[in-house]
Amino acid sequence: MNKRSKRYRQIQLKNAAILFFPAVICIGAVVIFPLFYSLVLSFTDTNLRARGMGTFIGLENYITALTDEYFLKSIVTTLQYTVVSVIAELCVGYMIAGLLNKVKKGREFFFSIIIIPMMISCVAVGMIWRLLLHPELGIVNYLIELLGGTGRAWYGDAKYALGTLIFIDVWQETPYMTLLILAGLVSLPKDPYEAARIEGANVFQTFQKITLPLMKPTLIVATLLRAIGALKTYDLVYVITKGGPGTSTEVMTYNIYKQAYQYLNTGRAAAMSYILLAIILVISIFFVRIGQEKQE
Repeated sequence: MNKRSKRYRQIQLKNAAILFFPAVICIGAVVIFPLFYSLVLSFTDTNLRARGMGTFIGLENYITALTDEYFLKSIVTTLQYTVVSVIAELCVGYMIAGLLNKVKKGREFFFSIIIIPMMISCVAVGMIWRLLLHPELGIVNYLIELLGGTGRAWYGDAKYALGTLIFIDVWQETPYMTLLILAGLVSLPKDPYEAARIEGANVFQTFQKITLPLMKPTLIVATLLRAIGALKTYDLVYVITKGGPGTSTEVMTYNIYKQAYQYLNTGRAAAMSYILLAIILVISIFFVRIGQEKQE
């Protein structure tokens, strides 16, 4: 019996290895190798104008990037974009989720309408809003002038360009935040609310003492996921402003794109990418630790 069990166990392990091996190959080819190769490139002066890999230059690419005023400005722009858009999406998403949670009939219908922006690709969203906000032909300026106001060059003026991108991002990604928050609200236990009602707690006290503590893990995860997405934003910038006017909307990803495909400085672009990865890791660790503290 023991021999049969041992033989059966060996067959299971063999079958598992056979099924697992293709996944390992795919992950290695798609994830591990590109990460390792780009890390090696970041320590060289590789340029696409020359053949082969460049010579080893140590941390020079990282030092050059961190002393480049344009790259430093792109870091600030990226953080501004991320902070404002994520906070706005969190607030608006929570309000919409709260309203949907109170709806008893037709919730699926309303939710299916709300998530439409999330289902559209970023490139299509960028093209749509580029037309809507066109300074001369766009319907937004037409409606503003119809109401007696003055139209703006929404993505052609440095004063409004970044705010315009943030507004479009909030319009598209708020449904995603709403989906996560609504899932958390629906799963909340009913007993604490019944006890609070018996004790005579008002709406604000119930939210502060019950809803917010119970929802904190969901809110932390939702905020982290959207922060990572906002830090990596590229599509909207490329389609609508291409980093302009000037460098007012040049985020880190677009700066990396310029270094890699316009200036062909592959090594420096790889170093900039790892700086972005480091920023994402720091923010992720920060949110994970907050979540652990709340659980403790």
